[in-house]
Amino acid sequence: MTQTRSKHLSDKALLKPNLNAKPLPHPISTIKLMPDTATMPAFYSRSQSSEPVSVTKGVRIFLASRSPRRRELLSDAGYLFDFDHPGLEDSELVDGDVTPRQWVASLAYLKARAGVEVARQTRRTPDIVLGADTACVMDGRLIGTPRNAAEARTMIAAFADREHEVVSGLALVCMNTGRRTLASDAARVWVGSISDTEIDEYIASGMWQGKAGAYNLTERIAAGWPIRYEGDPATIMGLPMIVLADRLERFLRQPPPKESIV
Repeated sequence: MTQTRSKHLSDKALLKPNLNAKPLPHPISTIKLMPDTATMPAFYSRSQSSEPVSVTKGVRIFLASRSPRRRELLSDAGYLFDFDHPGLEDSELVDGDVTPRQWVASLAYLKARAGVEVARQTRRTPDIVLGADTACVMDGRLIGTPRNAAEARTMIAAFADREHEVVSGLALVCMNTGRRTLASDAARVWVGSISDTEIDEYIASGMWQGKAGAYNLTERIAAGWPIRYEGDPATIMGLPMIVLADRLERFLRQPPPKESIV
């Protein structure tokens, strides 16, 4: 993640909102998928635990992201949504004195809030705007999306024969009232030995572009990389679906405020 300071968002308090609920506990299991698994694209998105429940069906979501992985997760889980780039360059921001999970939740909120304005300007009428952000953490250091091939290679080489954490944050903002909720989730990833040739071929393919930590979980498993993980695989993919399903349901069940705050 680029560490340059924004002129417009220098107040750390803005990037450290009150996360109004603790991260959601859920069962954690260790799964190791084999490269020849035929159903790999569906294993995380159509799980019963992440499908929309009754109160969320029919809710129109605006995803403040163009990420194909997040779109696939929402689509396969059955959500109704539209999407667009929020117009926010998070590379201009610094993490400051916050935890990795607070940081990704904060960025998710900034993206969702910017997404509200994008939806208005483009005359969209969603019920909820969803923002998300993902980063990797290793040795206490945040690792975001690589800016170039050299950075991507450094990231992948650092992950080899090591364990790292992936943190994903999400934010929901009510389009009509501005009411919000933030949440985050974390998963652990172990990457085995990867040869220099494999890394070079991967970097040359360009498949690292636009991905936190320079990789996509299911793509790399399908390619035969030795990867093991613990936690919700959708969290590693960029959108914690188990947390989203629960948080969205609770958010929609809350009574609306008496006055709009937008």
